[in-house]
Amino acid sequence: MTSFLSYDQVVSWDTELTALVTRIADPLFARPEPRQAFADLVRALLADVPRKNSWQLADHIGHATAHRFEHLLDRAKWDVDALRDEVRSYVLAHLGRTDGVLIADDTAAIKKGEASVGVADQYCGLTGQVENCQVIPLLTYASDAGHAFVNRRLYLPEAWAHDGERRGRAGVPEYMAFRTKPQLVIDMLGEEIAAGTPFRYLCADAGYGRDPHLRAFCHERALGYVMAVPVDLPLAAVRGGAEPVGHVLDRLLAQGTPQIWERRSCGNGSKGARVYDWTAVAVAVAEQAPAPGYAHTLLIRRSVNAPSEVEFFLAHAPFGTAVTEVIDAAGMRWKIEENNEHGKDLLGLTQYQVRKWTPWHRHVTTCMLALAFLAVMRATLPVDADEAADKGKDRPLLEASSC
Repeated sequence: MTSFLSYDQVVSWDTELTALVTRIADPLFARPEPRQAFADLVRALLADVPRKNSWQLADHIGHATAHRFEHLLDRAKWDVDALRDEVRSYVLAHLGRTDGVLIADDTAAIKKGEASVGVADQYCGLTGQVENCQVIPLLTYASDAGHAFVNRRLYLPEAWAHDGERRGRAGVPEYMAFRTKPQLVIDMLGEEIAAGTPFRYLCADAGYGRDPHLRAFCHERALGYVMAVPVDLPLAAVRGGAEPVGHVLDRLLAQGTPQIWERRSCGNGSKGARVYDWTAVAVAVAEQAPAPGYAHTLLIRRSVNAPSEVEFFLAHAPFGTAVTEVIDAAGMRWKIEENNEHGKDLLGLTQYQVRKWTPWHRHVTTCMLALAFLAVMRATLPVDADEAADKGKDRPLLEASSC
């Protein structure tokens, strides 16, 4: 995005931040001391601090020790879910659109030792291998106006869920039972529905798209989704039985007609337009019908430079939905990766030194507020006229076919 930032705009950001933090903190805290510590913490997270743990943040803001921030995150009395709700309301007030999307993904925080809540030897998406880490499922809200986190969970592995002594030391509430990562996303989706979050699609990678319970949740509530799925996802075969998703592509390639592919962008990335070859096929998922009035479409995305690199997406959308719309939704998934990157690199999302349940949620949710503020301020910046014109150009339709 090409933007023009003036001195007056920078000054207005400070005014907006003060107003935002004051509005949220006044009802959140009964005493002035944690209210001021909260305001200081948000400002410090937005500042250029090399490592954003309590000590370095305190030093930047001018506190003699980290005691105020440690007390705020651990012992002070306040409702962190109320803060999460305020973050959501702020994001939706400025970025909410009827055609917005919710994006589910998880990130990881690599840790040393075994005391940090939820830490275990488990798959880490950062490195692609097993690490001693915490796993954090997140929901991002995204629209043409911008994108920011609106919900979060800490994944509690089974070893933790069934270890009462370990749970007690980390302050895990008694009511917290083991939930898979897709189940945690279902829980968050339920909260977004209850909050009235406007969204047209849920987007996610194959780790979530392969889960039948998450898909069933969407079918039962007539929620649209565009999720990546694995090559072995079972589809209903034409002659009965089931077949993996990969067989659909095999049949398309056997036709030997290049016209099955349409080259188009699914959005802009850090290196410009993200262009792929796409095709779409109407499908039926084995033993899982869509919601009434909805249909399943399989999107197949092929790399332009490496045609052997293929990814599959399953779309659940109302009858008559243009395939261009679901392709655009598939391209929105990368926005949560940008949020993960900015949250970690700019705001210290995983640089905490807290080990217990409550401080963890308070740190992460405060970082969500800081990221939401940046997203909203970015949305106020003027956009280059040529870019705005390109954004509004009509694009051809790609119709789904049966195979």
